[in-house]
Amino acid sequence: MNRHDRASIAIWLAHAHPVPRQAEAEWAHHGVALLPLGERFDALRVPALRIHAAVGSNNPETVSRALREWLHGPVVRDVRTGSGLYYVLIAPDAVWEGPALRLGPGDHLAVPRIGQQVSPVTYWAVPPPRRGQLCDPAHLAALLSTADPLKATES
Repeated sequence: MNRHDRASIAIWLAHAHPVPRQAEAEWAHHGVALLPLGERFDALRVPALRIHAAVGSNNPETVSRALREWLHGPVVRDVRTGSGLYYVLIAPDAVWEGPALRLGPGDHLAVPRIGQQVSPVTYWAVPPPRRGQLCDPAHLAALLSTADPLKATES
């Protein structure tokens, strides 16, 4: 991804905030910006253990590669608690009936800066490939449906 693409994606993300310059300042000072959900995107919160079971690995590079291939969109990784969480970014009008908790209007998400990773606890597992490109929830549902069968075969 070139510098122009990163800038375009950052502008698009910043405009999820009612004051885009505040999001830019938060990225500059903290490496993450607290963005409201429900306008540009929603997020599906998935426990890391479930993602790792579906992917068959907890190796960050392996997981990122698998998520990129399955979801074709941005995923935020947050490791502040326990084994952590993944936040799969989806369109606000996307249908979701799966096991992951949907976050939307009234919720906020700590979104990492595009480009060089700054925060060791909240970062892009899969950076946005293009401005406005989000994950398809049907692909996440398909991926998560493999988690239990894979776990059963390991027993």
